[in-house]
Amino acid sequence: MSLNFFRADCQHPPIAVAIFGLCDNQDGSRAYPDTENQPTWIATVVNPEHLAITFTAIDKCVLRDHEFPGRGRCDAMLTSDRHLYLVELKDMVPPWQSLAISQLESTIDFLLATHNLAQFTKKKAFAANKKRDRFVVIDNESNLAFYRRTGFRLDIQAEILFVS
Repeated sequence: MSLNFFRADCQHPPIAVAIFGLCDNQDGSRAYPDTENQPTWIATVVNPEHLAITFTAIDKCVLRDHEFPGRGRCDAMLTSDRHLYLVELKDMVPPWQSLAISQLESTIDFLLATHNLAQFTKKKAFAANKKRDRFVVIDNESNLAFYRRTGFRLDIQAEILFVS
């Protein structure tokens, strides 16, 4: 398998603002970052240190729809020098979490099979939903199992914090 998760043609130029959003129009197009139209944001990236964050479209670019049928993939990857965050963006009513988590796990499997991630000391997988559940149930056992299996921390929330 020769996938490149760091393809320049799937990336937006680095963003170094304090706050920006992640959008997915849910219309078959790629997810994208946005700095102006907050009502369209599914997730909010908080970047108080103004780190240079690169947005990479995974679904519809690194992994196209016709490739690897039956294998899920998340919407985006956010990277800085030390951070590698995978993000699945949803705009659906519950139950949505198990689908988002399986897409993140599948993407992590692709990523680990094709890249050495040793430079990234902070690795997280985010499942964000515009139509959030009223209460997010935190299952520490499931989160620990996810981490042990993938090496990524799992967060089910729409705020993505970048700090050194």
